[in-house]
Amino acid sequence: MVSSADVQRLFLQAILSRRVLSQNLAAKIWKKCIEAVKEANETLDIEYHGDRNSWDNFVAGVNDALNPLDLEFVHVHDEVSGKEVYAVVNRKGDEIAQMATEYSPVEIQYFKAVLEQIMLAPNESFCVSSLAALREVNSLKSSMTKSQAEATLNSFVAKGWLLKSRAGRFSLSTRTILELQQYLRNAYEGEILECTICLELVTRGIGCFTPQCKTRLHTHCFSNYKRRHGQCPSCKQNWTSDGNLSKLKPIGEAAFREGQDLGRRRVRRRSTEDEDADEEDKEEEYVEEPEEPDVSQNQNQPSQSQVKGKGKRKAVREESMEVDGDGEEASPQPQTQRRRSSRR
Repeated sequence: MVSSADVQRLFLQAILSRRVLSQNLAAKIWKKCIEAVKEANETLDIEYHGDRNSWDNFVAGVNDALNPLDLEFVHVHDEVSGKEVYAVVNRKGDEIAQMATEYSPVEIQYFKAVLEQIMLAPNESFCVSSLAALREVNSLKSSMTKSQAEATLNSFVAKGWLLKSRAGRFSLSTRTILELQQYLRNAYEGEILECTICLELVTRGIGCFTPQCKTRLHTHCFSNYKRRHGQCPSCKQNWTSDGNLSKLKPIGEAAFREGQDLGRRRVRRRSTEDEDADEEDKEEEYVEEPEEPDVSQNQNQPSQSQVKGKGKRKAVREESMEVDGDGEEASPQPQTQRRRSSRR
């Protein structure tokens, strides 16, 4: 027998098939579900109201139904346009749990490697070049060819997990920020930026130019804010006088500096210390490692920078994930280099 509870069921089936959708579309689907249920059972008295309070109450009821399954119907705003978008996300905190049904373990591992380079990108650029993304194949414990990696990257873009700009740089999509937000907050607690206005994650926007000021705003939040205010919401620096508006720091691809991710990769330090470790020990969240050497290079002759930094990298390797690739692409161990140099 059709009942009013079927409105929720129909709605969840519809949104799960679409993954990410705008608030306007979600509200239209809700209205269509009510009409379908009333048509199947004319005795039901279910009213549709298009106001925001009615929508919020409906969403709250949907989340009450999803809560036992550790799922939630959540929303974020597009960082540029400000459009409100929704999706059902996993709240268990599993690493990349949302991608498990779409990709193989090695593909998920590759996505995490690319994601890490995006999150650790310098200058708050939150993007990587195509070359740097393909280079992450060398960090995988499982085998993946460069051609397979290129096809997988294209799949990430096609399915909305990554964005690819005209310049060929990869960045986080709205879908990734929405569906993997809990993972990002847990894994990159020291690297994420939050909008000073809406408190959502920021990977595209602007930052205050005042040294030590932590103000960061989405593009759409900044557009709305500057209509009414001319000062930084934190340090009160005047943004409108003497060309200060042009001094605001870009966040995202606009902050990318050509060549910043070539020749080296950034690796988060996996700490094995207790959670009560001193704050000074936690300040360094990542290290930089040179790019894997080419097989055509003479591996018996370490460069000057490798000799100076080998002790530091050895300590880091004991705490961090393995970054050497398989076979010939793996760089020689520092101890081996020392023995060969002494013999000569």
